[in-house]
Amino acid sequence: MAQPGSESAPDQIHPLHALDREVVDRLLAVQEPSDGDLVDAARLLMRYEGFPGARDIQDDLAKALRFWKLTRPALHERTRAIWAAGFRPSPTAAEAVGSGFDTADQES
Repeated sequence: MAQPGSESAPDQIHPLHALDREVVDRLLAVQEPSDGDLVDAARLLMRYEGFPGARDIQDDLAKALRFWKLTRPALHERTRAIWAAGFRPSPTAAEAVGSGFDTADQES
């Protein structure tokens, strides 16, 4: 008999799973990642870090990093340099969510 509190909670479904799944599928097909690909991978890794669910996305992001021969610290180091060099994403309607994407129209 299981002890009270020993059962694990069911996986949650992330509200952006469908959009993020498309991005991850695209990343899995990339052999040489562009700056935008690296930024996408890093932001999704951060989004799903510690999230109790979306194991498919978490596993596939790890698979993409292995394929690119990158560790998470190396990815984050590269993306910090990308941002520091002035990289700014050009948001599309489907991806215009969070991290400054939603404020781009307010700049003058």
